[in-house]
Amino acid sequence: MKSKAENRIQLHTNWQIQATSKIASPESVIFGSGFNSDDWHRAELPSTILGTLVKNGIFTDPFRGKNLAKIPEKMFAEPWWFRKEFAWQTVDESQRVSLEFDGVNYSAEVWLNGENITADVPIHGAFRRTALDITDSLISGKNILAVKVSPPKAGDFSIGFVDWNPPAPDKNMGIFRPVHLRRHHGVTLTNSFVQTRFNKDYSAVDLLITTELTNFSTKPKACLLQIHLDDTHLEKKVELQPGQRRRIALGSKEFPQLHFAKPRIWWPNNLGNPELYQVDLSVSMDDEISDTEIVTFGMRDIQSWLNSEGNRVFAINGKEILIKGAGWTDDLFLMDSDRSLEAQIRYVKDMNLNCIRLEGFWGKDHKLYDLCDQNGILIMVGWSCHWEHEQYLGKPIDARFGGVTEPDEIELVAQSFQDQVLWLRNHPSIFCWSLASDMVPHPDLEARYIDILQEYDTTRPQLNSTGGVGSDQNIITNSVIESDLTGSSGLKMLGPYAYTPPIYWYTDKNLGGAYGFNTETCPGANVPPIDSLRKMFTDGNLWPIGAEWGFHGGRNDFATLDRIVEAIRKRYGAADSVEDFAFKAQVLNYELMRPMFEAFQVNHPRATGIIQWMLNAAWPKTSWQLYDHYLRPNGAFFGAKKGCEPQHLVYNYGDGSIYFVNEFAENRKDLVAHIRQYDLQSTLIFEDRVALDPQTGPAHRIRNLAEAQQFSFLDLRLLHKNNSLQSHNFYWLPAQQDVLDYEAEFEDWAFYTPTKIFADFTKLNNLPGAEIHIQKEVLEKDDHVEIEMRITNASKWIAFFVEFNVVNSDTKESVLPIHWQDNYMSFLPEEVRNVKVDFPKYALGNARPEVCASGWNLDLIKGDTR
Repeated sequence: MKSKAENRIQLHTNWQIQATSKIASPESVIFGSGFNSDDWHRAELPSTILGTLVKNGIFTDPFRGKNLAKIPEKMFAEPWWFRKEFAWQTVDESQRVSLEFDGVNYSAEVWLNGENITADVPIHGAFRRTALDITDSLISGKNILAVKVSPPKAGDFSIGFVDWNPPAPDKNMGIFRPVHLRRHHGVTLTNSFVQTRFNKDYSAVDLLITTELTNFSTKPKACLLQIHLDDTHLEKKVELQPGQRRRIALGSKEFPQLHFAKPRIWWPNNLGNPELYQVDLSVSMDDEISDTEIVTFGMRDIQSWLNSEGNRVFAINGKEILIKGAGWTDDLFLMDSDRSLEAQIRYVKDMNLNCIRLEGFWGKDHKLYDLCDQNGILIMVGWSCHWEHEQYLGKPIDARFGGVTEPDEIELVAQSFQDQVLWLRNHPSIFCWSLASDMVPHPDLEARYIDILQEYDTTRPQLNSTGGVGSDQNIITNSVIESDLTGSSGLKMLGPYAYTPPIYWYTDKNLGGAYGFNTETCPGANVPPIDSLRKMFTDGNLWPIGAEWGFHGGRNDFATLDRIVEAIRKRYGAADSVEDFAFKAQVLNYELMRPMFEAFQVNHPRATGIIQWMLNAAWPKTSWQLYDHYLRPNGAFFGAKKGCEPQHLVYNYGDGSIYFVNEFAENRKDLVAHIRQYDLQSTLIFEDRVALDPQTGPAHRIRNLAEAQQFSFLDLRLLHKNNSLQSHNFYWLPAQQDVLDYEAEFEDWAFYTPTKIFADFTKLNNLPGAEIHIQKEVLEKDDHVEIEMRITNASKWIAFFVEFNVVNSDTKESVLPIHWQDNYMSFLPEEVRNVKVDFPKYALGNARPEVCASGWNLDLIKGDTR
């Protein structure tokens, strides 16, 4: 069996772009081979217009200060041309070629060698995928491809960032997904799909492999479909009539080889290995391959139901799971690199999260999904509320159904959804399809969704909304978040979205607290560390907090840091410099983020899922992020990392007790809880050891603490009986807990619960000074650098909230991305602890890594290198 040529050719390099107004009339001159394009801008695909202009230096430093606001939107109100010349050689008479676009924002005309090849097949809609037969338009030698891309208009169902950050001035116009040529020899093989069906105890699985064969020729074709999976080889003969498209299914009844005993199962993060398989498919005629397709998939099973309280529950491979996730956003210019995506998904894994939620961003290609498949990160994929609110969509909306209500709109969005499902359905990481965000789909649209999924994907549940049961009105929307066809999604979207103290998550019973599945929530803004702030703001605008800070916040109600500033002032004392404010912000970030996740762990299974709003940042900002646009983790990152540990000890702010959390699929024995409490002078005031039974469920209380009479530190260590450390958790507890105003009334919408009385940690300012010694050993690996650190608190005082940083010895810039075993740590008197950190070699270059440290009460830091 032989193939005459590689069947897919990526068209990603050597493009040029230019605005229509910059091209001499008539535009048809650009189709000629002698066209002078010296004043055009070089581009690589996928890319947006503004992304390319930034890469070409037309706009510099757009993310600093208010530079983004200086970019004129008017220049992107007109269509722009993408142009590329490429060579082509026809192999033989039987060869046919299609030109395929995975995503154009928002519409486009495509010209090949002067012919408009979209006259009968228009490209319209950001999430449509288009294949154009160009066999008769190609010529041997140089071909000229020109794509005229028009921007989205008000009311178009495009890409949007809602209230997370400012929109891109070009509205993300461009060819934002790959373009490629696909060649075959008369018959294509597309939309291949592998489905898994397990037996009751998951000891065996049956596969169903489907694919679509299309005969583009005018003659009948006798085809041979071949499939390779590990050591399994299958063949099936198929007859195709001229122009016929036929879906072929291969199951274990016809092919017993598709029954697998003891399969390698795909598991989410911390529950097992995310095992993957690859299927190679080919279709041939007369011993020559016409087309091929490769599918990577995972053997896993997803179940979902509503529990007795009407809340959504998910189970993976028969195990009920607590979804711990955060909201994903693409880069503001849709310029995420593969390196950036790799670093970010590792961050997700580092934080012990098992899920990301994509609201309206479906990725620039398959890379994000591939990484989630490989790392066991579940993905909740769905449409954005950008289409559900008039101020973002740009046209009137329906109070229940948002902006997609007219028949032509429903048809466009339904077709777009079908395109995405067919494009992505083999990824085991995708565990559900979200059909709407804040609202529910129009019944006609939802009916189309149901039909599409019934035909193309029944392997994962569909959610009619990410709001639903318990989503009290006037929180997100004024109408009932319930479908006429399918009822409630069993999810809630009740916030909060602004400053929220630890006790809320344990004591709130009606809004965003730890019950059910909260699809959007957070304890407030997340100001990044000082090095990022210095990059974000221009000279003179770094301090005090001013207009540039607001520009880099969220939008509308979230453009201010007033609530965070008040919390820092009342809890920790007013900041006297930007450095002091940035450091105290990290203390607050950590303190507020950890209990949100821990409360959902403690209350599991009544609590079934939580999505932190958000995970990352589309551009440098001060709100809603666990790491920033520079890939710098903040205090909330390490609070989430600690709060999501699958097996650890937790302090419950609601009842003052210690809990043991155990999420592992397999229980571990011989564990001991070591509990110690210290006063402000680092004097031990309480100690206990409790042997644990890890087989009592996901979480259970192991003992109460005496009611606090004074400020104290709480040190919780999960140990094996041989005293080796399994997990470490450290709290600072006030004498007076926060008091919340649950009866507060709001004029607009209740996106947070006000605080009546703030916990007081200002006594920390009297903490005696500590001394930290750091020994480090630098180990160079193939593609990364590891540093092993031995950290000693050489004083008799607790060293509180120590921040470590690795910098480039030449530039003194932070090394990013970076992966810490732990950070923002507190050390008991005379404690010694070993900590590892690693980072890719490209992040350091040819310099040496230097370790720096700062902390709340550090008087002295000593370091040496081994």
